Amino acid sequence: MAGIGGVEMAKSNEPIWWSLFSAGGMVAAMVFPILIIITGILVPFGLAGDDPLNFERIHSAVSHPLIKLTLFAVISLPLFHWAHRFRFTLVDVGLKSVSTLISILCYGGAIVGTIVSVVILWNI
Repeated sequence: MAGIGGVEMAKSNEPIWWSLFSAGGMVAAMVFPILIIITGILVPFGLAGDDPLNFERIHSAVSHPLIKLTLFAVISLPLFHWAHRFRFTLVDVGLKSVSTLISILCYGGAIVGTIVSVVILWNI
């Protein structure tokens, strides 16, 4: 495949990891503060209504497919954000010689975490 100016372009999977990194960063920046306010301030101080931690209430909410999809995004995308950031941090610290192993461990961990979240959410 000819690239710009007829030069062959190397195929790379980097755009996939960068897109997952940016999506995870967006979720972390936009959703985590809300979750921290709800679970760290509103619920402990009794400002979230009557018995917000009722099992039946939470189970019925989490059983809804849209909530499962939302939880999947909130769990899996930040895992890929972490994997990408941690990978480049370790490489920048001086572990460039084991860059491939670091990539496999970081992205593999994110993939395993994503699979675990799918299995758990599917079984709810």
